[in-house]
Amino acid sequence: MLDEEICKLRNKLNKSIEMGEDYAIIYQLSIELDELIAKYYRIMSY
Repeated sequence: MLDEEICKLRNKLNKSIEMGEDYAIIYQLSIELDELIAKYYRIMSY
């Protein structure tokens, strides 16, 4: 489900930050996570 995708992507983002990956990768993961969270809230608001 969507909440599981959010958790997986959040973990991936956190690991990228911890490992000091390139900012562009971290930024892209952050954008993807924001989009999933927005989608989740849109679905839950109906």
